[in-house]
Amino acid sequence: MKIVINGQSAVVAEQISLSEALANYGARPPFAVAVNGDFVPRSQCEIKTLNEGDSIELLSPIQGG
Repeated sequence: MKIVINGQSAVVAEQISLSEALANYGARPPFAVAVNGDFVPRSQCEIKTLNEGDSIELLSPIQGG
């Protein structure tokens, strides 16, 4: 099935969890994640199942001084 991760199209298996999709994408903590604009707590990534057309946004913290 097709999804979008950070604006890029990706093809993933049906019934894939958010954490599996992120691992396949190569995402490394720390990051926050939203699916279709809704924040998903890290504790929910294993049980969140993705659907055709879902849009995932990864947000990495920025450090500054």
